[in-house]
Amino acid sequence: MEPTFVLIGRLRRDTLLPPSGHPLIDVPGGDPLYAAAGLTVWDKGLGLLARVGEDYPHEWLLTFEKHGWDRRGIHILPEHLDLRFFLAYTDQITVQHTNPVAHFARLELPFPKALLGYPPPFESRDDRSAPDPAAPRLTEIPEDYLSARAVHLCSPDYLTASRMLPVFARAGATTRTLDPTPDYMHPADWDDLRLLFDGLTAFLPSEQELRALFWGQTDDLWAMAEAVAACGCELVIVKRGARGQLLYDGGSKKRWEVPAYAARLADPTGVGASFCGGFLAGYQKTYDPLQAVLHGNVSASMNIEGSGVFHVLEALPGLAQARLDSLAGVVRQV
Repeated sequence: MEPTFVLIGRLRRDTLLPPSGHPLIDVPGGDPLYAAAGLTVWDKGLGLLARVGEDYPHEWLLTFEKHGWDRRGIHILPEHLDLRFFLAYTDQITVQHTNPVAHFARLELPFPKALLGYPPPFESRDDRSAPDPAAPRLTEIPEDYLSARAVHLCSPDYLTASRMLPVFARAGATTRTLDPTPDYMHPADWDDLRLLFDGLTAFLPSEQELRALFWGQTDDLWAMAEAVAACGCELVIVKRGARGQLLYDGGSKKRWEVPAYAARLADPTGVGASFCGGFLAGYQKTYDPLQAVLHGNVSASMNIEGSGVFHVLEALPGLAQARLDSLAGVVRQV
């Protein structure tokens, strides 16, 4: 069956030293998978659009199918593609991506073979001359994915976002959302970003990303949201971690502050992506932006209570709805 939702982005092979609990060595990761888990809390019928190398574990692809995730959009290249990603928490929120040898030594853990020859990440501006090697191409979109009603771009590079959004808009996807990457959230990129904002259903940056975009111009998050909405974006949702979310509706000019659900913090990896997945499901279900944010809020709360992509899907039946009901009375319109 053709998917209702399409999630687009880069898959990873994560090695994770979480704030608590056991290390995860070479496990499925990447924003599309965390978004898929957050969405599946509420709905089904999603397709993943990404690319991997021939070395990507086949059993992981079968696990995606087990959870009802259409993997036909995951293009397998006939070559090796290094998707390794290392994360270590020095406390509950501070993340390190470099020097894995030192972190394993600090915890007196044996260094995993999966990280031998791991190239350290480096800071760089987004490259507009070529897409990310792990980003999907237009020619790799299964034909029936273009019939999806909702599409979410999970922290893609700018070139991929600028190519994918118009294609799905022309195909008739009525809900189109974007979670940006920090690489292009700079004041110098404003003119390019205006092209992405125009026609978006929702833009979902973190507070840090939005502040970086307006650095030196304003400290008012509501003014930032208004500026983005003025470019043709219907909704702006600012993800603020433990402080919850801000929602700005560009059509009605209404503003809401939504507190985070008071969940037990075990591991925040993927929490932003999980929120986006829940938001997409909630919006497609209700077409109410506030309800969509509450759905995303609950998905995020379930994500941080454990480690790895799939633990969210093991929650007790009815837990998500109970949390959603409990949030209804704590939202504040400003």
